[in-house]
Order: sequence, then C-alpha cells, then structure tokens
Amino acid sequence: MIVALDLPKANLRLKRKKDEVFVWCIIRKKELLCTPEEWVRQHIIHDLIDNKKIPIGLIASEFALNYNGRSKRADIVIFNRNNEPLVIIECKATNIAITEETLFQIAQYNFELRVPYLMMSNGLNHVYCELKSDVEGIKYLEEFPKLEF
Repeated sequence: MIVALDLPKANLRLKRKKDEVFVWCIIRKKELLCTPEEWVRQHIIHDLIDNKKIPIGLIASEFALNYNGRSKRADIVIFNRNNEPLVIIECKATNIAITEETLFQIAQYNFELRVPYLMMSNGLNHVYCELKSDVEGIKYLEEFPKLEF
C-alpha cells in the first residue's frame, strides 16, 4: 500500500491499528485511514506547506462543494488571503492514471470555484494547468504555479 512517490519526503505521522494504517492530517486535524489516495494527498499537502511555503491556513482538504445539485469534495483547494480559491488539486492513487477523465472531474469542481490553476497528481505523474480565457482555454505548465497571496 505504501508506495514511493515522485514527491519530496514528507514527515507523516502514521499509526497502525490492527491491520490498518492511519495517517494524521495536519489540515483536518484527525487520523484518516491511509488509503493509496490519502497517501498521495498527504504527501502533496506536506509539499505545499514545507516546500512551496503555502500557509497552512490557506489550504483546505476534502473541500465540500455543490455541482449540479450534487455534493462533491475537492481533494485540496488553496485560497488567497481574501478567501478566494486559487488552485484545485485532484489526487489519485498511484495505480490510477491521470487522464482526460481526471481533467473533466476537476473541471466540474471549477464550475463552482472558478480558480486560475488546476493540479492533478497520482503521486508519480503531476499535471499543472493554468486556465486562460474561454478563447485561450487551458495552458499546461511545467511546474506548480507561482502563487501570490
């Protein structure tokens, strides 16, 4: 279950209970079952805080939103200091490919949030996008965007 990722090493708090492993989420402040997707999500959260220097208070995990009358949850949302969303991050388990279907999923979340940046990752492959005007569409980026707060 625990797989090496193409992300910086994270100082995760892991705990074994019977046959299951739990990880402490520093955003949600609780133990979560360490599923393959959660393993990726927690590494990305730590990378955002430790390496990209994004203030912890500007990051939401499992952010609730509504799309077409249905409750959804974005894996990670980064906000600016005015509480406006800047980035939606979709996390997948390492065995799930990042595809157009992933882009479609995260684009649905963006109908409500209207962010300028998207990130999709399975911990091994990372895709970064800047959302331009309706005419220009999506611009793929080489690295995580430089954010201003």
